[in-house]
This record gives sequence, C-alpha cells and structure tokens, in this order.
Amino acid sequence: MQVLAPVTGTSLDVADVPDPVFASGMVGPGLAIEPRPGPQSAVAPIAGRLAKLHPHAFLVVSDTGPGVLVHLGIDTVQMHGDGFTLLADELDVVRAGQEIVTWDPGYVTGTGRSAVCAVVVLDCPAPSEPLQRPGSTVTAADPIFDIRC
Repeated sequence: MQVLAPVTGTSLDVADVPDPVFASGMVGPGLAIEPRPGPQSAVAPIAGRLAKLHPHAFLVVSDTGPGVLVHLGIDTVQMHGDGFTLLADELDVVRAGQEIVTWDPGYVTGTGRSAVCAVVVLDCPAPSEPLQRPGSTVTAADPIFDIRC
C-alpha cells in the first residue's frame, strides 16, 4: 500500500524526529517531514476511516490493513488545538490526499516547538520501503513510502 506525504516539506528519516518515542521506531516504521513554513493543509496519507482525530494528530485506518498515524509537530498536544483547524470529523471515511487539518508550521515553531511531522505505520512489524530519500523535497499527496506488512 502506498503512503502519501501529509504535508509539503523535506523528508527526514524517522530516527531524526526530535522525540525519542518516534525516533526509536517504538510507534512504528515510517518517516518524517520538516514542513515548509507558512499555512498549509495536512492530507490523509491513505484511504480509510479517521479512527482518531485531534488538531495535532490523526490516524487513518485502511479497510485492508494497517493504520497510518500523522503527528503534526512535537509536543503540539500542549497547544490544545491553537493554530489548527479541523476539516474533517472523527470516523469520517476519507480518500488518500483529502485535506484533514489546516495549520501553520511557522506558528508551531514560534511557540518553541518542533514542527517536524512523523508519518508512521501502526501494527506493522515489517519495515516500510521508502520512495523518497532523506533530504528530498515532497509535496503534500506525493507518494513517500510503501507499506510492507
């Protein structure tokens, strides 16, 4: 299954996420994106159901397998939704590339937090196959890796 970039920016190895839980791979395999500054929309990385939706993070679970978690920035839960606007509702069925949240990574960094986005596959013991090398420029909805579960 192909996973799309939820945001526009520069791809990073998941080990480069400035959070030890994501960086260690404990949450799951995937990658990270350093988002470009300025307002943008975060899109669904796969088609499926929005199993969880918070302003700073969302989980899309496919009908055929794993879920993909998108976490917009690090420690952004502490922002209590400030700077994020939801464009969908929890439990909605979404298509890959559909806009889910608008946000401004520059606003996040202005609060002293990292805007790096983790994109990880849950309940998938096998590693993912990257389609983008670290340092690549990606646009929201570009394919970034394939899930091999």
